[in-house]
Formats: sequence, C-alpha cells, structure tokens
Amino acid sequence: MTLDQLLDYALSKSEVEESLPFGPDVLVLKTNGKMFLLIPLDTDPLRFNAKCDPERAEQLREEYVGIRPGYHMNKKLWNTILLDGSVPWALVRELIDHSYELIRAKPKKATPKK
Repeated sequence: MTLDQLLDYALSKSEVEESLPFGPDVLVLKTNGKMFLLIPLDTDPLRFNAKCDPERAEQLREEYVGIRPGYHMNKKLWNTILLDGSVPWALVRELIDHSYELIRAKPKKATPKK
C-alpha cells in the first residue's frame, strides 16, 4: 500500500481535514476537530497511528506483528499499523474506519473564542 492509497481512502470520508501541526514530517487527519490518523512521512515501511477500542487494540497486537502500541501516543488507545504487507488491506481499511468512527461519535471540539 502506498501513501497515496492510504490518503485516498482516509480523505474519502466526510469532513476530514489534513494538516501538519507537528512539522513537515507528520501528516495529521482530523474530523470533528480531533485527530483520527497520524502518518509519519519519513518512515520505511509506511506506517500510521489510529485510535482503537482498548480491548480490540490488545487483541490486534497479539494477532498481527505489524500492529504495535501507538508510537508517541497513549498506548491504551492508539495503535501503530505498519504497511509492510503483514496486515491485510481489508483490515487496514477497517482500522481507519474504526478510528474515524470513534472520533466522529464524540462532540465536535470547541473553537477557541477570540
């Protein structure tokens, strides 16, 4: 899977915005003003962080070598998914969907007052 394929899939969702709040090397995708995917742009193999239900996160880590605790994230709630062929594309899409849905279900982040 390429970065373009990953982005095409994630950006096809409703109300997704992309930004580089941590500098030019980490792309962040948000919905409802909150992060649902973080994609480091300088890694090989390509990988991304996605939010996940804590119990499911543990199960996935046990089952797939390419799913690890979220790098630089809350390890209970985030997984890092390596796109090295060890995680099937159907599951990658499912994990993107799951992260997106977890964030969409929460109220929109308030905009700071000026």
